[in-house]
Amino acid sequence: SNEWPLSTADDADDIAPKHSGKTPYITRGTPQFMRVTLALFSAGLATFALLYCVQPLLPVLSQDFGISPATSSLSLSVSTVMLAFGLLFTGPLSDTIGRKNVMVVSLMLAAICTVICAFMTSWNGVLVMRAMMGLSLSGVAAVAMSYLSEEIHPSVLAFSMGLYISGNSIGGMSGRLVSGVLTDYFPWRVAIGTIGVLALIAAITFWRILPDSRHFRPGSLRPKTLLLNSKLHWRDAGLPLLFLEGFLLMGAFVTLFNYIGYRLLAPPYLLSQAVVGLLSVVYLTGSYSSPKAGALTARYGRGPVLSIAILLMLAGLGMTALSPLFAIFGGMMLFTAGFFAAHSVASSWIGQRARRAKGQASSMYLFSYYLGSSLAGTLGGFFWHSFGWMGISAFLSALLLLALVVSLILKHRL
Repeated sequence: SNEWPLSTADDADDIAPKHSGKTPYITRGTPQFMRVTLALFSAGLATFALLYCVQPLLPVLSQDFGISPATSSLSLSVSTVMLAFGLLFTGPLSDTIGRKNVMVVSLMLAAICTVICAFMTSWNGVLVMRAMMGLSLSGVAAVAMSYLSEEIHPSVLAFSMGLYISGNSIGGMSGRLVSGVLTDYFPWRVAIGTIGVLALIAAITFWRILPDSRHFRPGSLRPKTLLLNSKLHWRDAGLPLLFLEGFLLMGAFVTLFNYIGYRLLAPPYLLSQAVVGLLSVVYLTGSYSSPKAGALTARYGRGPVLSIAILLMLAGLGMTALSPLFAIFGGMMLFTAGFFAAHSVASSWIGQRARRAKGQASSMYLFSYYLGSSLAGTLGGFFWHSFGWMGISAFLSALLLLALVVSLILKHRL
């Protein structure tokens, strides 16, 4: 499963320096490899637990602060939009001052902001801390893959990247699980504060055990080069469509999970906050669908597999419109499996499609991905408030049908 959408090492060669010195790369089976694996796994887990821990709490926040579902969803949207914008700067910054320094400071700041957030008495205070937390996390999201590509031996890079991605996925699920279950027994502040403290422990662990960079060579920030590469990416026949695809798919995915809790906590279901949190186990379906989609692309091509994955999301969305609880849960599983499969295909297509500056192309994809999460995730609140779940279904159907059209254009264009 890949909470982090760039699940392949296609852009690794672009990030990795052509190192000809005598310093060896880190290989599998060595103590350094174990340290890197544990450090990056804990960083990925903490990053996505911090980011998504508020998602099952949106109904609780609505009630506590007397705000609408759309306003409540801003607690997630401000984090992802600030993370998106931060990605444009933290990557180039790490090229200048070093990978480990940026990641350690970023993770610690994000954890501290989350602990402070638990003590905020005003809604605006909560939003400011969530925004600062999202901006801080961009320093981990943008830099971790660069660190791995520089330090890990090319023969085991894909394996190492997979372990990092699994930490991201498990973090996204566990953040929702922990906060959802704790809020059934304690105030939401206890849940947020607990995750902040756990993330701070993860950040200290990360700082102590991650080996220092040995192959990093500082460069200078060159805005002209960044601008030139950005123009080339936007003029490409396929990359802008892939950026749009990331925007649409992530927007649909986050919107469904933002508002399904409101539906299941209300009559006729009246589920507890803990059970709603436990529903995030559907994320585990991505553990199967992501690698399966990768294998199918080798046989049928990326375009057809991407289209089928989007059709799976539409089928899952249709099932959530039914009344029985088992149909809703089955629909969530199908929707989630389709989403992770689609992102696995789209993200690997970025690395294959970009002719140069693949790392920058990856950042632009991530920027679109998190922007979709922020804008669609908040906009969905107005559909929920006005039309209930049928409004959400109509909104998500529109996003997914547009994504399907984009996938068909990609199939014929690339």
